[in-house]
Amino acid sequence: MARRPTIKDIARQAGVSESAVSFALNDRPGVSQDTRARIRRVAEELGWQPNSAARALSGERSGAVGLVLARPAHTLGVESFFLQLVSGIQEVLSAARTALLFQVVEDIDAECAVYRRWWAERRVDGVLVVDPRTSDPRPALLEGLALPAVTIGEALSPAGGAAARPGDGRGPAPAHSPAPSPAPSVTAPATLSSVRADDAGAMAQVLEHLYGLGHRRIVHVAGLPGLAHTVRRMESLRTEAARRGLGPDQVRSVVTDYSDAEGAAATRRVLAEPDPPTALVYDNDVMAVAGSAVAAELGIPVPGRLSIVAWDDSALCRVTHPRLTALVRDTAGFGRLAAEELLAVLAGSQPGVRISERPRLEPRESTAPPPAHT
Repeated sequence: MARRPTIKDIARQAGVSESAVSFALNDRPGVSQDTRARIRRVAEELGWQPNSAARALSGERSGAVGLVLARPAHTLGVESFFLQLVSGIQEVLSAARTALLFQVVEDIDAECAVYRRWWAERRVDGVLVVDPRTSDPRPALLEGLALPAVTIGEALSPAGGAAARPGDGRGPAPAHSPAPSPAPSVTAPATLSSVRADDAGAMAQVLEHLYGLGHRRIVHVAGLPGLAHTVRRMESLRTEAARRGLGPDQVRSVVTDYSDAEGAAATRRVLAEPDPPTALVYDNDVMAVAGSAVAAELGIPVPGRLSIVAWDDSALCRVTHPRLTALVRDTAGFGRLAAEELLAVLAGSQPGVRISERPRLEPRESTAPPPAHT
């Protein structure tokens, strides 16, 4: 088995003392610039990496950040959102030579236990927190531990929220987009950073599109009910429907676990009703594709008798026939913003807010006016 190179190996090959190697690799005074450069070059040639456990015991940073997902494990393999989010996170962390410690757990209590263990063991320098809840114990816990954190996916308040950092992901709203509707917000303590999304404004775009086509019976096939963004989307749907005189018997939401199986089951239930919806809005691409397959199986043409909208655009939406109307957003960019914010805080910046670019609706072949008799 290959042996990991040590400081002693570096010192021998560079022709210096072990203390000189320690000074050079830890950016401490005591060696000349030429010696420091030679030591670092030798360390790189030997493939030396710092021992994170030893660094943690000495009070130095671990060189890692954590991400915990409290989601049903079977829903993660088919959902493109988290793959793209982690891709963006990893892009930034890799450039900064920072590791990502990733763990999937069963529930929010288990997630909190992981944070306590990581903090006690000094395994991570900070954490990225996803899926804000409507009643969320994590921000207060992390604040109490003094563990730097960035919450991903908080609500963008109608007034714009806290001041965003320069160079954030704020994008201009399309000229045709309605203003965001007020929706419940989960706000992290002021000592935590956040990356915020305009879920309410995105849902308003979807309803504006479907209402403009003539749809008056719309069902939103939502995700997990305890997540803050699920609540925001459901509240925005109700608010926008009420503004147009549509009641809960015409426009409503049903909750699922985000899986294709539950998305398909929900589709079957609502399409079997005496007055089935003429349009369905799905909280992810996988459920939208599953819903489209159910409609085909039942002999319901899309978009002839049923229009379909997916919340997250993906290759699935673009290769399905008909291609699915979807909300296009830069999910990888969302992850990059979160990672950049956490690294900034770890470098000494004050916690702040970054605002992601507003999604835009991409109409495709899956949405059209409903049949005239509906």
